[in-house]
Amino acid sequence: MSVSLILACLWALVANLLAMLPSRDNYWRAAYVLIALGVPIVGFVTYQNGPWVGLFVLGAGMSMLRWPVIYLGRWLRDRVT
Repeated sequence: MSVSLILACLWALVANLLAMLPSRDNYWRAAYVLIALGVPIVGFVTYQNGPWVGLFVLGAGMSMLRWPVIYLGRWLRDRVT
């Protein structure tokens, strides 16, 4: 297993552990940190393993952080219409 995939697995483990902790701001601070760390990891995975594996890791990350993606989609929809 490549270093980038190990980092992606560690990122997913940390994301799940953070979701188990209580939070006053509905996990938004943790989501911002996970997004900031996840984007370079997805790029590194894509660089080392190819675009299909990178898309798979991106989809896995988006499924864990679905609310920021939903709010981004709503914001973009409102900006276009």
